[in-house]
Amino acid sequence: MSLRLRLALFGVAVVALTLLIFGALLYTLVSRSVNSNQDDALRSRAHEAVAALNASPELTARAPIAPADLLSSGDVFVEVFDPGWNFVYSTAQLNGAPPMPSARLRVATPQVSKGIFDTNGGFRYFAVQFAHGYVVTGQSTKVPQSNLSGIVGFLVISGIPTLLAALAASWLVAGRALRPLKSVAVTADDIGRTRDFARRLPTPRSRDEVAVLSASFNRMLSQLQDAFESQRRFVADASHELRTPLATILGNAGLLAHGPAIAEPVRRAAAADIAAESERMGRLVDRMLTLARADAGLRLDLAPLDLGSVVADVTRQAAAVHPATRFEVSTIDAAVAGDEDALRELLWILLDNALRYAHSTITVALAVDSGWARLMVGDDGPGIAVADQERVFERFYKADAARAISGAEPGGHGAGLGLSIARWITEQHGGRIIIDTSSRGGAGIYVDLPLLRRS
Repeated sequence: MSLRLRLALFGVAVVALTLLIFGALLYTLVSRSVNSNQDDALRSRAHEAVAALNASPELTARAPIAPADLLSSGDVFVEVFDPGWNFVYSTAQLNGAPPMPSARLRVATPQVSKGIFDTNGGFRYFAVQFAHGYVVTGQSTKVPQSNLSGIVGFLVISGIPTLLAALAASWLVAGRALRPLKSVAVTADDIGRTRDFARRLPTPRSRDEVAVLSASFNRMLSQLQDAFESQRRFVADASHELRTPLATILGNAGLLAHGPAIAEPVRRAAAADIAAESERMGRLVDRMLTLARADAGLRLDLAPLDLGSVVADVTRQAAAVHPATRFEVSTIDAAVAGDEDALRELLWILLDNALRYAHSTITVALAVDSGWARLMVGDDGPGIAVADQERVFERFYKADAARAISGAEPGGHGAGLGLSIARWITEQHGGRIIIDTSSRGGAGIYVDLPLLRRS
């Protein structure tokens, strides 16, 4: 069942419920009014008969003139009884004889001076005592029921066209209301089929829910376009980064496997190139996997640790690997909640970046300020331009390769993934990472991590 039909049926159901409640209230009010009118008519006719009988000198029994047949007549009839409830006069007959009030009415009437009502045998009676006996008026109970049946018939007859009109109106209104949603569905289907994420929905002039939906859908399309473009750039850049080492490996492997006889120094150089490029591809693949896990929602497990000891340990290892570079290290104890392996990788990324651009000295400092542990890794190289200080955190982005001074990787100056991973690690620890100028005038990368609160 379509949403439009369901909305139309819901509208009809609401109207039907309203008509039902209205009809029930109207039926109740009319029923009370009809019954009250019948009782008033019976009482009034009885008092008129009493007034006429009181003016008569005596009460004598006599046959009625043209009595009404109560099987077919709904008129009010009058009966007169003497003090012993012997029949005197009647204006109607039932099956050839005057209708006789119930014993309960005959017993109760002398006790109530203003008269009493009773319903018996399909008739409504009113009895009142007067000077020479009793007057009883009555009428068939079918009279008010007939009036009520007319009311019910009117409600049913008028309700059917009302419900049909409500169905038509609900159908038209639902179609008009759902038309923008249909446009959204068609546009979404076209975008999914053509992958045209630059397409947008027209923004309605109104400020209703449809306008909000269109604006939200357009924002989603913008995010999808950004994600799609980012993924496409990522694939293209990854293919480009892998092509160079792969070509080197294939070329040298072909030379060793199928080439002519070569000298031992050339063979060793080819094997060294294969090993170096394989190591480079391994690092690139590892970092790509790290970013893929980050995109998939990987969360690091944080535990209390001393950031100062991690910094001291990693810088000691870096100084041993790069003896030609001077390391100025200043650390203090700083307790943070972190993943030790991830923080080591973060520090190695920052040191690798500094080694690539440093002239001779790398500065590593760890300080504590206002509940934060600030780690700074700087170099004495040319620094990073202000325009590039935010873009260097983008995947596969590379600043001007001519700024690289030393320690460059064979065949290039890195894949441009390290600082992206560094930012993700920092954000996983609830911190922030920024780039500024170091104390020696080169680039300085600052990482702020929240300190553990003392219990």
